[in-house]
Amino acid sequence: MNGVHDMGGMQDFGPVAPEPDEPVFHADWERRAFALTLAVSAPGGWNLDMSRHARESLPPALYLSSSYYQIWLAGIERLLGEAGLVTADEIEAGRPSGPARPVARILRAEDVPATMAKGGPVDRPPQAAALFSPGDAVRARNINPQGHTRLPRYVRGHPGTIARVHGCHIFPDAHAHGLGERPQWVYSVRFSARDLWGEDAAPGDSVHVDLWEPYLDPA
Repeated sequence: MNGVHDMGGMQDFGPVAPEPDEPVFHADWERRAFALTLAVSAPGGWNLDMSRHARESLPPALYLSSSYYQIWLAGIERLLGEAGLVTADEIEAGRPSGPARPVARILRAEDVPATMAKGGPVDRPPQAAALFSPGDAVRARNINPQGHTRLPRYVRGHPGTIARVHGCHIFPDAHAHGLGERPQWVYSVRFSARDLWGEDAAPGDSVHVDLWEPYLDPA
């Protein structure tokens, strides 16, 4: 979907200021927000792409005025509400108003290390041969999906070259909406900076973007 979260290639958001020796978390509540995001996905039954879509669907003013983990918390609240696990009044009060809702699965504290070590691989066996190979000329499709997508706006409609084939992976555009995994080939695509931003860009600069096969057409 198009929204304020898709900031790639945009300007006037201020300079990027790297923080020397930046900690993983700047406050204890950020650590808890990260843990909650992992924990509630078990009883909630949603996946990574659903979580991303929830965060991207926040009202623009809320998204732009929130910090990184504030956005994560707002996404959790939306998913919990949609799943019927909490109400808006319970979130406001910070406590349940009745008996706990039944859930399919719980991530218990003692199971967290094994769950984190296992990870969540997204590569899948291919169902067909890859359409493109390294060196092939392609063009990113100029599309404006209503739902979740990993095709950034700043590359849509622009030519590129296949730099690498990553394999077959879960297709987020379907996975985010409960439509199954629908695995698709993923490619690293090289885009010339001048093709993206015109003659003012440095002639030797380029951007590599990982894109799923349905995002691409032969050029």
